[in-house]
Amino acid sequence: MTSVGAGSKAQPLRVETIGCEAASDLMPQALGLTYWFDVGSVGEPYEVDIRFTGRRLGVRGKPGPRDSFSVVESIDHVLPGSGPIAITTRVHDIGPGTWQVTAAPSTSARRAALKPRSLSAERRHLPKGSASGTTIYAPIAGVSAPGAYRGVWPVLVSLGAAIALGTQTALATRARLPVGSILAVSLIACVVGLIGAKAYYTAGHLITGEHQGLRSLLIGGMCIQGFVLGAISTLIVGARASGIAVGQVLDVTAPGLLFAMTIGRFGCFFGGCCAGRPTSSRRGLWSSDRRLGVRRIPSQLYESAVALLIGLAALLVLLTTTHIRPGVVFIGAIAAYTFGRQLVFPLRANPSHTRYGRVAVLVLAAGALVLDLLFVAFAK
Repeated sequence: MTSVGAGSKAQPLRVETIGCEAASDLMPQALGLTYWFDVGSVGEPYEVDIRFTGRRLGVRGKPGPRDSFSVVESIDHVLPGSGPIAITTRVHDIGPGTWQVTAAPSTSARRAALKPRSLSAERRHLPKGSASGTTIYAPIAGVSAPGAYRGVWPVLVSLGAAIALGTQTALATRARLPVGSILAVSLIACVVGLIGAKAYYTAGHLITGEHQGLRSLLIGGMCIQGFVLGAISTLIVGARASGIAVGQVLDVTAPGLLFAMTIGRFGCFFGGCCAGRPTSSRRGLWSSDRRLGVRRIPSQLYESAVALLIGLAALLVLLTTTHIRPGVVFIGAIAAYTFGRQLVFPLRANPSHTRYGRVAVLVLAAGALVLDLLFVAFAK
């Protein structure tokens, strides 16, 4: 997935660059740093602390608080046999310009008191790195890391949306529905869905406190649940307002929606979001959550496969069945996808925001799917 380890031994530390001169001077500025190291092939999981220090070059007069820094990044569960690891940190509230930086293993007092022997043994195997580089535009620094490719997520999500609308248009034409009205409502639904995805993401992280302030939430990710809720609600309202049968509109929308999720999850994998748990298994793939690049369970690709299979099944039903109650295909497809998604969820690095939410959703999705299938069976 990426050339991992290519420079991890020769250059343990690197300064992230922006690759775009037009945005290099934008404010605010931050420094993105990545430290590489290789784990052992055998042994028990262990913890690592990496201390990043830096001083700004070319300072005139007495250096101030913004002309130096010292931060520690911790990895609580390093798995032997998982290959090279890249840990990325971003340093904010420093002076813009060129910096000389170093990174080296460090032992905190808390860790030393808990496992002094294990920590001291692992520290000897980790190299010290040094590098120099310049600060970059902070929002770009926040998404720059090995294995996380800037711009891939919006490109693939846009491609998924285009395929979804194209599939919906083809099925609506086949069903002799008013294509123009459905497309107009669907475009509005996409916009509302994006707003819902951001709102859902923000609400979930506010509840759990998993954020670094409002700014981090505003530039952070989105949740597919919020998109589906916002987009489908808008589609239902728009269809009713346009005098189109809601059930038929939802049915012709279902396959395309699932195909969009199929492609969008590849954007998550390459963009560094919704990452899977680190693993030492050979079935894992090296990927990043924008902080920690390591071999992981490719949970995004598993969910993509679930969406593809259900989308193809929904499409097959619509193409081969003529006498089926409107809305049945949509309900069955969304219930099946929701159930499959919850089965994949524990493979994520951060699986759930609530204690019982996953179980409740599993039960509800399974119940909806069973009822939908029973309805189809008895309707026949």
